Amino acid sequence: MTEVLTSNVLESNENIVQYYTQKIQNAELNILNKTQNLRRLEAQRNGLNARVRLLREEIQLLQEPGSYVGEVIKTMGKNKVLVKVNPEGKYVVDVSPDVDIKDIKPNIRVALRNDSYQLIKILPNKVDPLVSLMMVEKIPDSTYEMVGGLETQIKEIKEVIELPVKHPELFESLGIPQPKGILLYGPPGTGKTLLARAVAHHTDCRFIRVSGSELVQKYIGEGSRMVRELFVMAREHAPSIIFMDEIDSIGSSRSDSGGGSGDSEVQRTMLELLNQLDGFEATKNIKVIMATNRIDILDPALLRPGRIDRKIEFPPPSNDARAEILRIHSRSMNLTRGINLLSIAEKMSGASGAELKGVCTEAGMFALRERRVHVTQEDFELAVVKVLNKGESGEMSLQKLFK
Repeated sequence: MTEVLTSNVLESNENIVQYYTQKIQNAELNILNKTQNLRRLEAQRNGLNARVRLLREEIQLLQEPGSYVGEVIKTMGKNKVLVKVNPEGKYVVDVSPDVDIKDIKPNIRVALRNDSYQLIKILPNKVDPLVSLMMVEKIPDSTYEMVGGLETQIKEIKEVIELPVKHPELFESLGIPQPKGILLYGPPGTGKTLLARAVAHHTDCRFIRVSGSELVQKYIGEGSRMVRELFVMAREHAPSIIFMDEIDSIGSSRSDSGGGSGDSEVQRTMLELLNQLDGFEATKNIKVIMATNRIDILDPALLRPGRIDRKIEFPPPSNDARAEILRIHSRSMNLTRGINLLSIAEKMSGASGAELKGVCTEAGMFALRERRVHVTQEDFELAVVKVLNKGESGEMSLQKLFK
């Protein structure tokens, strides 16, 4: 009888434990759900509070009176700044206590209070999106080893561009000014752009490439504005190199023939370029490289010393230079033994570096058509015929092209 009572008590205790265990689990689950709901509501509250603060700031900005936009000329000391406000003129204005006068530098845009002309805010420089797209963000990966047959040109561009950027103290010790810019001229495809990219790589400079035709705009004053903003962006990202290709499109000689409003706008753009070349100091780590294949039509005012300090000619490559260019462009190719690149170079008298690169590419295409993994001497000879005889498509046998 005693054993039966004991077993009943134990069974009753187990039921009670299971009951309260289930109750505890349900309570913990309920607490977890309530906690998650609380966190979600707090996140929604924080988001709504942030939106309310943003709307209040916008309302406050809308209720403030309008401000003038000016350009700082120079600081005068004692919280005074000389500011240019177009078209009204120049003013000496007070600086708001909220603005640190150490952050105020020449040529920056500032906001002036409508009633008292007090400087209340420093504005970011306004740069046209088209100008921003001209800048190559990364440093170019081209090196001097990729440039063949231009030893003299490499030496000259090192003296004028690379040496002032890396060792400006040498010019200071000699007491001579640093060169501002150079002009690269020669036939198309002779390596002008490639050398400009290589010097930007070796000097760790930002490379800003712009074509002269991009600065020829439809509306009056747009080209001049783009030139100004181009140099503003170069100052902000110094050290930088501005490479202006096809400079003859805006730098041609001026004439009094009255060619119309289009020619007048091109001349305004060139005058602004001359003004910018005269306006910046060479010690600011901004170098200008111009390139053209029509140096005979450039305006003499653009070519004078102080604007363009050196003119470097890029002639068609010699026989040895052509062989070196072929070696540079074919060193990553899978060539068979015994290929005589010198004989290939002798057959391409007067060819440019771009045509030599095209020969290497076409030789690889001939091997690809025959499903080979190596390039032969015959592939190069066929490629020479195809590249140099561009208009004679029927000269080459289809049986040689597709065996």
